[in-house]
Amino acid sequence: MTDSDGTVRPDDEADDTRLLEARFVAGDERAVAAAYARWGALVYTLALRSLGDVGDAEDVTQKTFVAAWTGRDRFHPERGPLPAWLVGIARKKIADTHEARSHVRRLHERAVASGLFDAESYDVDIADRLMMADEIAHLEPDAQRVIRLAFFDGLTHVQIAERTALPLGSVKSLIRRSLQRLRKRLEASHVGQ
Repeated sequence: MTDSDGTVRPDDEADDTRLLEARFVAGDERAVAAAYARWGALVYTLALRSLGDVGDAEDVTQKTFVAAWTGRDRFHPERGPLPAWLVGIARKKIADTHEARSHVRRLHERAVASGLFDAESYDVDIADRLMMADEIAHLEPDAQRVIRLAFFDGLTHVQIAERTALPLGSVKSLIRRSLQRLRKRLEASHVGQ
């Protein structure tokens, strides 16, 4: 309810929040939109202040509300109000983003230190290169060598066979199996995001 001057009374705001929480828990899709309209700016501001990047803050905001909606069965109003629960989810998503940034930095440092590419080489998206370097590091040693010769040095199968003294059929098999493994690992990592 509002006073005659149009201001919302605190009791009415609390009642409105409780009603929204009940609709949210019940699975009313309009409730998530209403929650976003009310508290999306709060989540975004927290993320922006912590991360300092508009794109990352937008991602965290979206991930927060998606996680809240898909996990609404874990929300219990008696434990605390919906905005506090959303802030808790946002903090976890912000921490995940900080950890992902640290992971990319560590991969970059390892890749540069190992000579996989030089620090000034940015012709391909750096995150993709780092992720590929990390995935290649999980291959067996022969496969790592063959993949690096094929894709980083640009050698043909025949040239790789000559350089490594491996049979041509083995080189082709190593490349094929390695690419299949890389594809499966990359698909699995994208599903987890």
